[in-house]
Amino acid sequence: MGRIVFAVYRPHAGKETELLDLVREHMPVLKSQRLITDRKPMVMRANDNSIVEIFEWQSSQAISDAHSNPVVQELWDRFSQVCAFETPSNVDEFHNIFSEFEPIN
Repeated sequence: MGRIVFAVYRPHAGKETELLDLVREHMPVLKSQRLITDRKPMVMRANDNSIVEIFEWQSSQAISDAHSNPVVQELWDRFSQVCAFETPSNVDEFHNIFSEFEPIN
């Protein structure tokens, strides 16, 4: 059974473009490793320039497998150089009943 997740990336100062490049790479890498479903991901920007990515893992096991997959780990290491991983509750828009974001994809 698939698992829908919200991932939030807060770019480091001056790293917004690099972060967007990595976000564009993210789903193709996860797909190549057979970790996500064919459901189309959503990518959006919050007012504080955080990027919110919503996508579907194949399963809870796929999430676990990603944490030991060297291809995925290399990509996530690159993410950590340009952003901080945040929880959705740290993004102001998620405090509203109807959260609004700027669409990116």
